[in-house]
Amino acid sequence: MQREIVGTDGNSSHGQPGHRRLTYCTAEDKYRFWMRRFTRVSPWFIFSTLPAMPQTSFRIVETKLTPPAVAVTHVLRTEISEQIAAATVKLVLVRAPAGFGKTTAMAQSRQRMEADGVATAWLTLERTDNDLSCFLLYLGEAVQRLGIDEPPANAPFDAVAALAAHDSPFALFLDDFEAVQEPAVLGLVREVIDHLPRCGRIVIGSRSLPGLGVGRLRARGQLMELDTDRLRFNVEETSAFFGKRANQALPTDMLTQLHRKTEGWVAAIWLASMALERHGLETGFVERFSGSDRAVADYLAEDVLALQPREIQDFLLRTSILRQFDASACQMLNPRVDCAAILDQLAASNLFITPVAGDVPAWRYHSLFADFLRARLARELPDEVARLHLAASGWYELQGRPVPAIDHAIEGGDHPHALTLLDSSAEEFLEQGRTRMLSRWFSAIPEHQLRDYPFLQLIALWAACLTYGPLDAMKKLERSGCAESSIPEVRASAHALTPLLLAMQDRFNEAYEAGRESLARLPTGLPFADSTLLNAMAHIISVVGDQHESQRLLDAARGNQGSSTFNRMYTESLEGMLDLRSGRLRQATARFRMAVDTTHAVSYNHSHGNAWAGVLYADVVYETNQLLQADHLLNVYLPLARDVGLPDHMILSHVMRSRIAFYTGDIDAAFQALTELENLGHNRQLPRVVAGAKLERSRVLLLQGNSAASRDELASAGDPALWERERRQRLPAHDLEYLALARARWEISFGDPRAALTILNAELHAAQATARNRRVLKLRVLHALALQRTGDMGAAIEGIGVVLQTASQEGFIRLILDEGPAVGPLVQRYATAAQQAATYARGDPILTEYLQRLLQVLGPLAMPNVDALTGETSKEPLTRKELRVLQLLAEGYSNNAMADKLFVSDSTVRTHLRSINMKLDAKSRTQAVAIARKFSLIR
Repeated sequence: MQREIVGTDGNSSHGQPGHRRLTYCTAEDKYRFWMRRFTRVSPWFIFSTLPAMPQTSFRIVETKLTPPAVAVTHVLRTEISEQIAAATVKLVLVRAPAGFGKTTAMAQSRQRMEADGVATAWLTLERTDNDLSCFLLYLGEAVQRLGIDEPPANAPFDAVAALAAHDSPFALFLDDFEAVQEPAVLGLVREVIDHLPRCGRIVIGSRSLPGLGVGRLRARGQLMELDTDRLRFNVEETSAFFGKRANQALPTDMLTQLHRKTEGWVAAIWLASMALERHGLETGFVERFSGSDRAVADYLAEDVLALQPREIQDFLLRTSILRQFDASACQMLNPRVDCAAILDQLAASNLFITPVAGDVPAWRYHSLFADFLRARLARELPDEVARLHLAASGWYELQGRPVPAIDHAIEGGDHPHALTLLDSSAEEFLEQGRTRMLSRWFSAIPEHQLRDYPFLQLIALWAACLTYGPLDAMKKLERSGCAESSIPEVRASAHALTPLLLAMQDRFNEAYEAGRESLARLPTGLPFADSTLLNAMAHIISVVGDQHESQRLLDAARGNQGSSTFNRMYTESLEGMLDLRSGRLRQATARFRMAVDTTHAVSYNHSHGNAWAGVLYADVVYETNQLLQADHLLNVYLPLARDVGLPDHMILSHVMRSRIAFYTGDIDAAFQALTELENLGHNRQLPRVVAGAKLERSRVLLLQGNSAASRDELASAGDPALWERERRQRLPAHDLEYLALARARWEISFGDPRAALTILNAELHAAQATARNRRVLKLRVLHALALQRTGDMGAAIEGIGVVLQTASQEGFIRLILDEGPAVGPLVQRYATAAQQAATYARGDPILTEYLQRLLQVLGPLAMPNVDALTGETSKEPLTRKELRVLQLLAEGYSNNAMADKLFVSDSTVRTHLRSINMKLDAKSRTQAVAIARKFSLIR
């Protein structure tokens, strides 16, 4: 179709100064006109020097103008879509490397705008759009799809003027903008942006920074930028992606590990999901997943590296060995090129490099891109790899940076030089608690070479103990002969390590005897070993039961710490454990937080030293009902605690993970966490860990109303020798959960509450005699519940009142709530009675606020709506199908399992659950089951 274009060339026509009407019938005419308009060269020169265009007509490729469909399998980027839709700027720039979901985010934003009544048009660009005539043709088509009327045949049409004059809200999306490099095309887009009306905006998706004068737009407040960090998937979005695409929920640990490896890069997550569909969850695929994975490597090779000039490719390959890099480090590996200029170019093109905060501008590669480059380097330049590493090691050594110097010496195969560097730095790293890093280094060095460095051999043993647990470290200690060394300091350090290794294996009596002998040898002149021994013996003696002696050793350890951040963490953690056992929750929380921060301040990492304190900190955060924060802490610390193998930390962390999952309605995940704990106990030969898993499983089954299964699980956990040893010791994981208490809990729910009272009275007497005040609170909660079961409501309310008044001073919440729905009415009745008596409204504001917070969490469990449950009001009663869903839910079925059982879809199950929650006025699945049971809607 022939069209006319209105142009401006400074001439006057038809009384319109600066405008004239030109009729062009071919693409060549359009091309010459626009080139004349957007270049500063003489029009006569342009027309005399332009190459002749082929006399072919342009055919519109419809796919360039069609936005990609928003599939149901896509994760909704709601926040990004709303941000773009609400933008009042001229240009929204969505800039990130390949595969970060730019197009999907833009498509969802376009869909959101369309729903809000904003006209939109889409244009996907490619290299052919550097031909101005081609770009003009597609720009005109896109603009007309905004609702601007197409001119009649042979009538003029100026896209810039049409957009500038359009008075309705619109958004023009230009995707893959990095394909456009032609100055004339960029100039045209700049003019479009400059002349946009208030109601219009341009949304551009690009891998690199476009030459559109964005600095000027930024300064004027006319630019919104969404970069790589904004587009990365967070952990929740990664989980949602697998739920939509693979229709399977990854275990939390696996999900966290995959998210860390991909750094939220959507393309890599997508490639991993396809691989997981082939390999399954049990193949160790996530642990092996890297940039050298075939699918990721092919993607990066074809879509990223192949597009770069040879000089840039060589630079990328050679610098890929560096974890972080600046211009000077790169120059050392690439002496013949201008590395500063290349880095500026890479930063501008957004080629998978991320800036690193520091005094000197520095960057790092995306982890998967770095994996890919290193694999490519080993394949294409195998003889260069070792030389590059050794050159980097020497350079970092000259810079006074021992960590990367040691890293590169080991990776370059020069183990003797690595040991020389370690000899001067390893002790300092150990004192800082950087045990994971030390273990990684020592495991890479042949054992026979390490024997020439006796002190490094001991440091390797300490690091192995605090990183991979006691079993392997104990074997290495026995094999090393350090305990019989002719060097007194080596011998003393080995003796100091022995009680810690025994205690970590749950062998406290042996640890106590070995530790007493080691204490008699103090001081040894080795501050780290001495301080660690004092801390370890403080813990061992507190478990044995002598709290005063334990406190004395902690005071001695505090005075002997020197510069050891690890031992500061260790001491604070142990002090916090004593506080918590005595019921001082606030003080314990402060100590655990300080312990966690102690090593963060040094390494900015989650070392295994932090795992010791981190699980304990998660425990007190959970106690105050900050479930989201506790779950986040467990994502970090549970895997580390599992690696170290501390029995109490493993039990505490897995039980917390199970309870959080159960509270949020994920019954499958709750049982899975306990199965993992039980398997760990069997694999590590720790019977107490196995019993801890069974004890908690019994409690979950009890809350589900399954009396027989709960009783059976309790019986299988009841090893008499184990619980007799627990009765004599004070083990952190069993301060609140142990066999006698669990039996009393079962009797209250399903058996004889008077028998429970007998058990609880004896346990209360023992706990009070040993000042185990937190245990006293828990026992009193159960005592009140038992009284409630016997019908003595007055005594029950009085008993729960004592608990609530004490708990309010320290902030204990889960200690009460974890007893399930039966505690709700008791708390409500006490609050009502206290309010009527005006005993707390004026006299104790702390108790008032605490009760309000507790009742808010309890919700309908405290005061359920009886009429609604029985269908006696205008509310619709539960249907037969909803009652069936409730019963399956109470029995622990997941959504998928219920769908299979009922022969319906997952979405139908979710619809039933929403309806049930609405009718029962419940806030969660757990509450719905509890309310239904209370009013006998289900068994």
